[in-house]
Amino acid sequence: MAAASLPAAQPGPLRAARSFLGQYGLILVLLILPVAFAIQDLSDTGNLTRLGNNIVDGLSNGAIWALVAIGYTLVYGIIELINFAHGDVFMLGSFVAAGFFGTIGLSEGMGAVGLVLGLALTLLVVMVVQGTTNVMIERVAYRPLRAAPRLAPLITAVGFSFILQNVGLLWRGGSPEGIADLINSQHELFTLFGVPITNGDLLAIFVTIPLVFAMSMFINHSRLGKAMRATAQDPEAAKLMGINVDTTISLTFLLGGMLAGAAGLIYALYQTTIWYFQGFTAGLIAFTAAVMGGIGNVRGAVLGGFIIGMIQQMIDNRDSLGPLQMGPSWTPVYVFAYLVLIMVFKPSGLLGEQTREAG
Repeated sequence: MAAASLPAAQPGPLRAARSFLGQYGLILVLLILPVAFAIQDLSDTGNLTRLGNNIVDGLSNGAIWALVAIGYTLVYGIIELINFAHGDVFMLGSFVAAGFFGTIGLSEGMGAVGLVLGLALTLLVVMVVQGTTNVMIERVAYRPLRAAPRLAPLITAVGFSFILQNVGLLWRGGSPEGIADLINSQHELFTLFGVPITNGDLLAIFVTIPLVFAMSMFINHSRLGKAMRATAQDPEAAKLMGINVDTTISLTFLLGGMLAGAAGLIYALYQTTIWYFQGFTAGLIAFTAAVMGGIGNVRGAVLGGFIIGMIQQMIDNRDSLGPLQMGPSWTPVYVFAYLVLIMVFKPSGLLGEQTREAG
């Protein structure tokens, strides 16, 4: 019998190139824009202040997208459902916050102590309300379809998104609405290497970081967090181990809704404008961030949110880069081009991993 032929080994240089790209290709992809803009700024102005502004603003916006993206990634990780209504939960969070400002009498020019206490109370209320809203959505719309074909809960999620959009439309009208600039969002606190840091920047970062840290600690170290991870890995095995899967899934929706509510409050204070359609845009961006970072991975969702926030700011703030056209109308093109490139290099996302065995 003739010996079976073995596949030819790849030439040394080709194998080395593939290994290099596999290890460092994503880093090179992610550095293309900032490096190119740094070269352009040094050529035009001799400093990197403009790029620094883009990065700071991108981190602030990215913090909001990160909080919303965590909700997408938690729900997908545990029941493999894309909750399209999640962006509208974020939108209602902004609306609840704006309404509560008037209820407790928060206004511009208040003393620092009263403002901090009022905003802390607002944050707590918004998180509880939106967390409860998300749990109700799961209980009414998704739980009865748990055993249905996957298309059924997906279409139901789209339907609930339209329902929540219309709730927002009936509540505060169809036009963008300005709200009180309670924190004087654009006030410059200090400069860092020539880059101004504003009140809004600090709010976005210093609310997001503790919430993400608390979420990570809860998931990784609490008993309920371990139940969430076990359910995400294998729901049937989790049931056999005595875990109440329905309660665990409801907890997941509660946590996602609470973070979306917090993001809604930050957005309202940072942008000082709210709109019933903001949830659609935020949902699309946040879901892209979750996929880019690795859907099902909380740290990946945060990383994806920050990356998209910085891409948006860099593209929005410029007209061109050599022959490449830029500006706000081109921003989605570059965001999704980056998404495609990342998926090509690593289909599971930047920090993604398989959360459930195929079967």
